[in-house]
Amino acid sequence: MQLCDTHCHLDDARYDADFEEILERAENAGISHFIIPAADPKDLQKAQNLANTHTNVYFASGVHPNLAYAYDEAYVQSFLNNPKCIAIGECGLDYYNLEEKLEDFNLDSILELKEMQKRVFIAQIKLAIAFKKPLIVHIRDASNDSLEILQTYAKDLVGGVLHCFNADSQLLKLAPFNFYYGIGGVLTFKNARKLVEVLPKIPLESLLLETDAPYLTPHPHRGQRNEPSYIPLVLEKMQEILQLPKETLIAQINANTQRLFNIS
Repeated sequence: MQLCDTHCHLDDARYDADFEEILERAENAGISHFIIPAADPKDLQKAQNLANTHTNVYFASGVHPNLAYAYDEAYVQSFLNNPKCIAIGECGLDYYNLEEKLEDFNLDSILELKEMQKRVFIAQIKLAIAFKKPLIVHIRDASNDSLEILQTYAKDLVGGVLHCFNADSQLLKLAPFNFYYGIGGVLTFKNARKLVEVLPKIPLESLLLETDAPYLTPHPHRGQRNEPSYIPLVLEKMQEILQLPKETLIAQINANTQRLFNIS
């Protein structure tokens, strides 16, 4: 296996016009596998269709915390027996700009909103335990609550990845429980000092690569649509920081990806 983009929203409408070209560019750049995380339930069927029609594309089933009000467990579960569905998520907690989200959630208080996100996060964790699938976890401005919940269930999970790792060192406590840390274009940003400092503290056997395409496009393409072919830019920055041969990093990250997601 060449490298895998472990988090790319290829079901986004921004890829409809040139989807096959995007895969071809990625493969030419050494990216051979792709995982589409769930976010909006409305896109789940499309993600499944893309995975079913492309041998090297996989998907996850779940609901993003900013859409926790749309969580339908029966619907999420209906995708889990598909062999191309290899994870649950992206699920988690997102406490960024909670005041602005109250209307979407049809709630009156931030406390209620947080509690709803927690309930939906725990429900998806329990699905991951029941179906023995790894978690794809989204954490934004919610490290303490996320860590508390994940530590509660970690011993029963097969593992997971903290997508777009936010460089909060306390979350490294999850590494012994087969949790991984998704590193993407943010590493190349000029203001990514915290992530640059924390990266060497992450065990090599816990690193994964991702783009979060179409978001978080790496330098020097910031402001453009992100895509999996930009993974080498992240890898080069990682190699520069860790001072390791590129071949060593690629081999280790491939082994990590196979271990967590069981794809090859």
